[in-house]
Amino acid sequence: MNQEVLQAKISTVNEIVEKAKANKTLIVVEYRGLSVAQLQELRRALRSEGASLSVYKNSLVERAVKELGYDDVHALLSGPNALVFSEDELKGAKVIAKYAKRFGATLNIKGAIMEGHFVDAPTLVQLSKLPGRDGLISMFLSCLQAPIRSFACAVQAIADK
Repeated sequence: MNQEVLQAKISTVNEIVEKAKANKTLIVVEYRGLSVAQLQELRRALRSEGASLSVYKNSLVERAVKELGYDDVHALLSGPNALVFSEDELKGAKVIAKYAKRFGATLNIKGAIMEGHFVDAPTLVQLSKLPGRDGLISMFLSCLQAPIRSFACAVQAIADK
């Protein structure tokens, strides 16, 4: 094998490994049948949420996930696949789930690695329906604040009498 080709493949595997380590979520999607315009639209939507979509050869992805220790991903690597790297656990999944619903069978979610754990496609879709981090924090804080608010209302009602 030509030395330049071998170096290019090694650098691509290293790039995949570095992206996977730098991001919290790695989603594998099949994009069979998507037009170039649809793919660009998806990439723009992902980029606005701090995620990115990249297409690599499956053999190079297999080497990278083997190096990372993600053995569950090997079964997903057949056909034309794209990898979505997301800094946030849910933002990339939300965008992919939205566009998978919109584009139908042309964009198929296969599975993901979230914080080092394998997540299958149905679970990923369910997770994408959860509120974002800020929404969950807001819900938690309102739960903490509710008893204090009720006590303050009770004290104010007694004071008004």
